[in-house]
Amino acid sequence: MDQIRITGGARLNGRIAISGAKNAALPLMIASLLTDETLTLDNIPRLADVALLKRILGNHGVDYSVDGKRPGQDVMTGETLHLSAKTIVDTTAPYDLVSRMRASFWVVGPLLARMGYAKVSLPGGCAIGTRPVDLFIEALLKLGADIEIDAGYVLAAAPKGLRGGRITFPKVTVGATHVALMAASLARGETVIENAAREPEIVDLAACLTKMGAAIEGAGTSTITISGVERLSGARHTVLPDRIETGTYAFAAAMTGGDVLLEGAREDLLQAPIELLRGIGAEVVVTNEGIRVVRNGAGLAPVRVTTEPFPGFPTDLQAQLMALVCRAEGTSTIRETIFENRFMHVQELARLGADIQLEGQVATVKGVSRLRGAPVMATDLRASVSLVIAGLAAEGDTTVNRVYHLDRGFERLEEKLGRCGAQIERLVAA
Repeated sequence: MDQIRITGGARLNGRIAISGAKNAALPLMIASLLTDETLTLDNIPRLADVALLKRILGNHGVDYSVDGKRPGQDVMTGETLHLSAKTIVDTTAPYDLVSRMRASFWVVGPLLARMGYAKVSLPGGCAIGTRPVDLFIEALLKLGADIEIDAGYVLAAAPKGLRGGRITFPKVTVGATHVALMAASLARGETVIENAAREPEIVDLAACLTKMGAAIEGAGTSTITISGVERLSGARHTVLPDRIETGTYAFAAAMTGGDVLLEGAREDLLQAPIELLRGIGAEVVVTNEGIRVVRNGAGLAPVRVTTEPFPGFPTDLQAQLMALVCRAEGTSTIRETIFENRFMHVQELARLGADIQLEGQVATVKGVSRLRGAPVMATDLRASVSLVIAGLAAEGDTTVNRVYHLDRGFERLEEKLGRCGAQIERLVAA
C-alpha cells in the first residue's frame, strides 16, 4: 500500500485550489438516476469515492463521459461529468459495491421513485460508528413504499409510484434527508420534511433538482417542502467548493504558522470553523479569490468545542482540530456528539507525542511544546488527514500508512501541500 512521508517544520506559504465537495458530488451523481436525460456536473473532484460511484451507477445502466482529461490541463481544477440514465437496466445494488461506500445506499430513493422498485444491500459496518439506515427506511415508508428486509437487502416497492407525505426525522440526518429529497421530487402530491438537515450539500442538491424541474422550498432550513412532479429533465450544475477540505487546509496553515490563500473557498460554508480559527490565534481574511489564513509567530490558544449539525462545528473537522490544538498553549476539550467511534486518531496522535485523554464523548487535549515524527496508521478518512496536519509540525519524519483513506476524500493532497512548501511525498508501493 502507498504511504505518505512528511518531514515537519516547513511553513506553508502559497495558494491551494479548493476542490468540489465530495459530500455534494456523490448525491448529485446519484440524482442522475431520476431522469432519462443527461445531467452535467461541473467541478467534480478526482477522488476514489467518485470513481467507485461511477462504477456503481454504471451497474444500474448510467452512461458517463468525462471532460477535463485534455493534455496540459491543470489537474487542480475539477472535472466535468456527463451522466445519462436513459435506461435503467438493473434496480439491484449488490453488497460487494454498497459495502465499499455507504453513500451508494442512497440509490434506493431515486430507483424507487423512478422505477417503482429497488433492491439495495444494507451497507454494513463503518469504522466511525454504526450509522444505521432505519431513518432512510422510515422516510420511504412515509412516501408510500412497501419495504422488506431479506438476506441483508432492503426490498422497496411502490408499483403505483410514491405519494407525498410528512416525514419527521427524530434527529438530524444528512443522508436520509438527501434520499427523502430525491424520492419526494417524483412523488405524487406534497411532501414536508421536518427536522431536515441544513447542510450546504443539501442546499446544493436541492438547487440541482430545481434546475431539473423539481419544486422545492425551504432547503437550508429545518423544514423542506417538495411538490412532486411527473418527470425531471436534464440540467447542468456546478458542485459547491468543499468546506471540509477548506477547513482542513486552514488548520494546516495555522498549525505551521503559514500564509495560505484557499482559492474558491466560501465563508458562508464554514462560519463556525472560521470563528474558531480567529479565536485560536490565526488571522482569517475573506477576499474575492477565497479565504486567506495567516499565523505569524503567535501562539495557539486552547478551545472548547462541541461537534454539531450545520451551522455548528462539523464532525468532519473534529480530527483536524484535535491535531491543531495538540500544540496549543493550554488545555482544550472537544466533545463529539455525531459519531460514537470518532476518536480512533487519538492513539496515533499520541505516537507523535500528543497528550490526549478520553472520557466517553470528550477528549481533553493538553498542548505540548513539540511533536516528534513517527510511523502512524490512518483509521478513516478524516483521522488520516489529522495525522498529516500533525506531521507538518512534528520534528523529523512522519510516515502515514493506509493512505487509501486519504484518496477517498482529498484530491491530490500531497501535491497541493507541496506547492505551498510542505516537505511531503507519496511513497508508491512496489
